[in-house]
Amino acid sequence: MPTAIDLFVPGRTAAITGAASGIGAAAARHFAGAGLRLCLFDRDAAALEKLAERVRSDHGVDVVTVVGDVTSAADLGRFADAAFASDAGVAVLMNNAGIAAGGGPWAAIADWRLQIETNLLSMVVSQGLFVPRLLEQAGRAAIINLGSKQGITTPPGNAAYNAAKAGVKVLTEQLAHELRERVGEQITAHLLVPGFTWTGMNGAHESGVKPADAWTADQVIAHLDRGLRAGDFYIVCPDNAVTPALDKKRMRWASDDVIEGRPALSRWHSAWKDRFAAFVGSD
Repeated sequence: MPTAIDLFVPGRTAAITGAASGIGAAAARHFAGAGLRLCLFDRDAAALEKLAERVRSDHGVDVVTVVGDVTSAADLGRFADAAFASDAGVAVLMNNAGIAAGGGPWAAIADWRLQIETNLLSMVVSQGLFVPRLLEQAGRAAIINLGSKQGITTPPGNAAYNAAKAGVKVLTEQLAHELRERVGEQITAHLLVPGFTWTGMNGAHESGVKPADAWTADQVIAHLDRGLRAGDFYIVCPDNAVTPALDKKRMRWASDDVIEGRPALSRWHSAWKDRFAAFVGSD
């Protein structure tokens, strides 16, 4: 099976949305360390250029920046054109940009539209711009979409975000299947599912003190690298509080709600909490 080593050919391009900070910036540094040219997209022009200057200085690679919003098809079109400007081709597309703000089941439709357009439909547009050109180029490529555990276990509290991230999971699964059927392992798709990660979305901009339970963005990208090298589709990250075993039990319980005909979100249901705790505590 082809591995990430086939992707990390110096001079090829890693294209990353939401690249100015957090997981996107960590990915940029990591891919630059492998010698890849970077095409970085973000709406924060100052932070984006600051990162680009640092990466150029530290790694000596070519870095192209595109300022824009992922909800704009025109901006994403400029991003795709910049990514494919190099004759060496694109090795990685990382659809990383996202927002946490959303809404509950009967929140304002504008809140839902912003969430879905930013976290889900932007990936559909990006894939529509990149995949046809990836199919025409030579060499391996990988598409990495940023998912969330909230799109798998769907905890109460932010229905719009959960729905968008559940959509990202389905979208990426469908993408992986279609690409596999068409070109085998030449172009692969991967769902990156972080655990609790200390980024701006989780309050890192307000406080310089990382909680003990959180991973850093660099740890997430190191885990991504291991998953790519192993050829994994689901790249689910633990953190300093949640182990892979606990993640699996939470996901299995969520799936069994359907299979067993339990109440919706029974993990948080007062009549089922004790049974869930016993399940998690069992071998």
